[in-house]
Amino acid sequence: MPETDFKTNINSTEVLEIFTNNPSKIFNYKQVAKLLPVKPKPKEMLEFLDNLVIKDFLKETDNKKYQLKLQMQTLVGTIDFTASGVAYVVVEGRDKDIFIPPHKTKNALNGDTVSVLVSNKSFKNKPEGEIEEVIERITTKYVGVIQISEHHAFVIVDNPKIHVDFYVSLENTLDAKNKQKVIIEFHKWENHTKNPVANVIKVLGNVGEHHSEMHAIMAQYSLPMEFEPHISKEAEKINTAITKHEIAKRRDFRSITTFTIDPIDAKDFDDALSIEKLPNGNWEIGVHIADVTHYLKPNTNLNDEAFNRATSVYLVDRCVPMLPEVLSNFACSLRPNEEKYCFSAVFEMTNDAELVNQWFGKTVILSNKRFTYEEVQNAIVTNEGDYLNEIQTLNHLAKQLLNENAKNGTIFFDKEEVKFLLDDLGAPISVYFKVQQDAHKLIEQFMLLANKKVAEFLTNKITTPLHPSLNHLKLQHTPAVYRVHEVPKNDKLLELNQFVNQFGYNISVGNTQKTAHSINKLLKDVKNKKEQSIVEMVTLRSMPKALYTTKNEGHYGLGFEYYTHFTSPIRRYPDVLVHRLLEAKLNNLKTDSEADLEHMCKQASRMEKLATEAERASIKYKQVEFLKNKIDQVFDGVISGVTEWGLFVEITENKCEGLVRIKSLKNDHFYLDKANHKLIGKRSGKIYSLGDTVQIIVRNANLEQKQLDFEIISSSSTKRLEVRNPKRYKKRK
Repeated sequence: MPETDFKTNINSTEVLEIFTNNPSKIFNYKQVAKLLPVKPKPKEMLEFLDNLVIKDFLKETDNKKYQLKLQMQTLVGTIDFTASGVAYVVVEGRDKDIFIPPHKTKNALNGDTVSVLVSNKSFKNKPEGEIEEVIERITTKYVGVIQISEHHAFVIVDNPKIHVDFYVSLENTLDAKNKQKVIIEFHKWENHTKNPVANVIKVLGNVGEHHSEMHAIMAQYSLPMEFEPHISKEAEKINTAITKHEIAKRRDFRSITTFTIDPIDAKDFDDALSIEKLPNGNWEIGVHIADVTHYLKPNTNLNDEAFNRATSVYLVDRCVPMLPEVLSNFACSLRPNEEKYCFSAVFEMTNDAELVNQWFGKTVILSNKRFTYEEVQNAIVTNEGDYLNEIQTLNHLAKQLLNENAKNGTIFFDKEEVKFLLDDLGAPISVYFKVQQDAHKLIEQFMLLANKKVAEFLTNKITTPLHPSLNHLKLQHTPAVYRVHEVPKNDKLLELNQFVNQFGYNISVGNTQKTAHSINKLLKDVKNKKEQSIVEMVTLRSMPKALYTTKNEGHYGLGFEYYTHFTSPIRRYPDVLVHRLLEAKLNNLKTDSEADLEHMCKQASRMEKLATEAERASIKYKQVEFLKNKIDQVFDGVISGVTEWGLFVEITENKCEGLVRIKSLKNDHFYLDKANHKLIGKRSGKIYSLGDTVQIIVRNANLEQKQLDFEIISSSSTKRLEVRNPKRYKKRK
């Protein structure tokens, strides 16, 4: 269709814009003609509109009245709400999400699988649509605060993406008291009603009580706090005795020096290291992992529960385990002076950490000592302590492995972990930071080695010779489970480079290994600089998320072509799968199909994401609680986020992050320069940029919303954008 009819000078684009800007409105030919810059004759206008009807752009609703003919397409995706009530539907395989206005979300709730009718309208360059129906609810359980009145109750859900309150009849409140934390179960939501209906299924306790809030966070992310009685009973019935018959099937390491190294508050020890000097002068290092699969068998309720949980969850004050305590803390935990079954990766290496051969198989060990990281670090620094020679040797070998990994492109993030010292009631007394030291790196390097070599073995990519006792193996093709980390997109890296340029740094973009080396140099160069925290954070954000899959794509962050998770089966279900696959490979046994394994990988990745979000929520809650008694106190901070509604600022001394609302930035109107992470004042040209140091005052600490409100009282930034005509701005205003 030509853009302009030269006989009449009617422009089709201009005509269609009238209809697309008013998709529900009906026009007659006179109304259309009146809105056009040219004034066609009535007959010409009618013929033109009739032609658009023939071409299926318009429909005739009445005698010579016209309306836009919406080209509707039905798609299926996941709905993602914003706090304002608008939503977007994410459809797999489509680049652009579908915008859903608040009045067209029907009875969908955040995360539901929905069918969406997509029109030919658009909003901010995104197609617009409306929800047709909810295909599947992501969850039926929600956590929130109940508000009870004389005739009914409503529950306000904690999750800000749940845009409606739930109606609860008084007989279904489970005797909850006003403003208590509760768990509700979705019952129904009729199309014509304003609110969904739910029933209270559990009363968690009072708002602000430590245990109530921790339980509420787990419930918010649909994570279980406890094991059902039948699961615990099944676990207790397992025979956990160490028998001579089973030992005879395994390689015996009980006489070899072996120990664990873990955090001081750890209860489950799923990995141990053994070290022995061989007659040829080389070292034999054993990476011994708890043999969870000896106890956790397929097609049992216990295994189904582990699969559903997929991971242990680490809240600010506790671990919610994947496996019942009888397994996680006792039978599978490699406690000192107790014989334990393990699945092991054993490496012979020279004093320069050059690998000579490798062995994989079932073992039995006897740990000589349980070390904490602090004890090992002290031994490394002072040259004093138990098993000093063994620790110094392992540390020496780990440093060689680390150097080799650095050459091959491993990116080293030494991000500080925020930890809280809590009182007996769970209230935060102080904040401290967990920093990676040589003791942590010692364990990390041997775990990385084991994970890498197991992945290569499962894939038949043997880069280190097998121990002579394994030379008989016929390495048939079997499926594998990988931990993959995709190469970052170039546009993300270019954004990162643009950001770090303002601090005088740069990264290489284009060659993956050169990029990795330049990122490592960047992270090294910012050490102990005021911009360290923000540069590390922005660099992390530029990376894609790691996940589990049967399709190997390598691990960019580590610089490994093949990588898996083998070393933590007590707390991660994918490691359980890898143990089963490794045992099948060693014994020529049948494995699960690749399709079944991929399904399990997706579940593990999904649950890992939820667990991470819950862990962050528990930290955020304690940060808000920590600052609740510090209202009106002044702190130094760094701008850690820039959005259209304000600035996020991270306090330097305690890493608590709060929001500086845009309306609190006085004497100007600020707009977002999204590409450059800046807020810019329209009148003054004042610039607030990501990474700027500021001084803030704590204005509010909202425990219910886990939200901190700050106000900037001074800024180190002297940056200004030239405002060419402030008078024009004032006049327009």
